[in-house]
Amino acid sequence: MTTQSRASGAAASQPAAPQPGASFLTTWFAILDSEDADRIIDLISDDFSFAILFSTGGDGATDFHGGRAEMEGYLAQREVGVRTHHVLSASTVGLDELFLGEVRRHGELEATFVASARLTGTGRVRRLLIGRSPSVLFT
Repeated sequence: MTTQSRASGAAASQPAAPQPGASFLTTWFAILDSEDADRIIDLISDDFSFAILFSTGGDGATDFHGGRAEMEGYLAQREVGVRTHHVLSASTVGLDELFLGEVRRHGELEATFVASARLTGTGRVRRLLIGRSPSVLFT
């Protein structure tokens, strides 16, 4: 898919330049870290799909994936108020956002995570892919 078809009005010969920050994902993680994380359901599109590969180290990882119902299930199983997400770097290219961050558990560094999101023209998330692991730390 070309940049032009994802971001209407972009010149066909010029890909979208990366922009600092990722306002949607920054908002997403702020809500996720709140006491009312289920509000993120209001930010997803009708055809939303996601995958979250959640590693706590070693050989095991859990792959959460699906659509709206599965995201609701993911939110229901989380430990509220325990983990927080902190940005290390973020960028936006057209309708795509990329986010590198760290997860802290009770304030202590636990893991690094990466997130990518493709947004709709109306600012909702259509596709979301997140991976996290304690095996590689960027700080």
